[in-house]
Amino acid sequence: MSMSHLHPKYLAMRDAQEALLSRKNRKADFYNGIYDRYEYPVLTRDHLPLTWRYDLDARTNPHFMERLGINAALNSGAIKLGGKYCLVVRVEGMDRKSFFAVARSDSPVDGFRFDEKPVLLPDTCPEETNVYDMRLTRHEDGWIYGVFCSESKDRSVSDLSAAVAAAGIVRTKDLVTWERLPNLVTLNSPQQRNVDLLPEFVDGKYAFYTRPMDDFIDTGSGGGIGFGLCEDITHAVIGEEKITSPRRYHTITEAKNGEGATPIKTEKGWLHIAHGVRNTAAGLRYVIYLFVTDLKDPSKVIAEPGGYLIAPLGGERVGDVSNVTFTNGAIADDDGRLYIYYASSDTRMHVAETTVEKLLDYAFNTPADPLRSRDCVAQRIELIDRNLKLLEEERENAH
Repeated sequence: MSMSHLHPKYLAMRDAQEALLSRKNRKADFYNGIYDRYEYPVLTRDHLPLTWRYDLDARTNPHFMERLGINAALNSGAIKLGGKYCLVVRVEGMDRKSFFAVARSDSPVDGFRFDEKPVLLPDTCPEETNVYDMRLTRHEDGWIYGVFCSESKDRSVSDLSAAVAAAGIVRTKDLVTWERLPNLVTLNSPQQRNVDLLPEFVDGKYAFYTRPMDDFIDTGSGGGIGFGLCEDITHAVIGEEKITSPRRYHTITEAKNGEGATPIKTEKGWLHIAHGVRNTAAGLRYVIYLFVTDLKDPSKVIAEPGGYLIAPLGGERVGDVSNVTFTNGAIADDDGRLYIYYASSDTRMHVAETTVEKLLDYAFNTPADPLRSRDCVAQRIELIDRNLKLLEEERENAH
């Protein structure tokens, strides 16, 4: 009988990880009437398969050291496919390089397990250094598209950290086999990040929500979330970009904003779960906000409630990049429930549960930001007066 060379430490770690993967999630005590938070993250670095991180052979790894470490699991695209809830996760190694990996579950809130191997994208961009933050769109043309950030070194300047961001495009039918298409070209924007593809054609063309940028970090002259059309997605070129949800002074979108999850079609319009960024003394603060665009003219915003929808809370505020919530994936289920998958502090993945009905109520009945402090107070006093009147009526009825 041959001797097993499997390191004995692996078996103990496998059992401990299985307890984590099998742990049931439950709703947290948090309440705002709009959505429910869950007690546990749906994915962390500890959910990644041990076979991706350790050499299991006791002969070549006698101390059972982590050979290819994982730093974080974050910013996942989301789609329901084959009856399973699927997340295409941005996994960041300890070497700072990100890659994509697919995790699937029968439940929308727990039990996610990664496919046997991560996604090996076709190597069509030799200058590409890093990839991350894939949005998934099930398009009416029959393909599932993934639009992600493709990052390369900016060789036009001497700054070693200078980078160029482009929108990479892949397509698939099963989240296993991926076809790489040429990167999106926007004729009037030097760089692009946070790009979403609408699930339907607009005037027979592919419709993208973009984020015009002058350089890698700053939006520069980019006024907000853009919208543009292209004829052929296999050689996607956008000429004109119209601004939909603009950046505004002293709001949650002052520094920059961008699309998040792929827009969700509802009876009242396209639901957009986006992100806004403002600067603080502690650095950039990322929050998630919501707006709705017109079904016939998806570049036209018809509802945009003031303030944020989701901001980092409690332990979510701590991580690699603190004070951040970010989403690029949501799933609208057949029963009307809607699951927003969001990362906290560039470290781990969470889920917020709501319904399409609730988000439409929130979108159309929550007041817009009046943009001035005094007007915000007047807005709040109007709410208080209505509530005081209602309470007075209740007291009178009680007598």
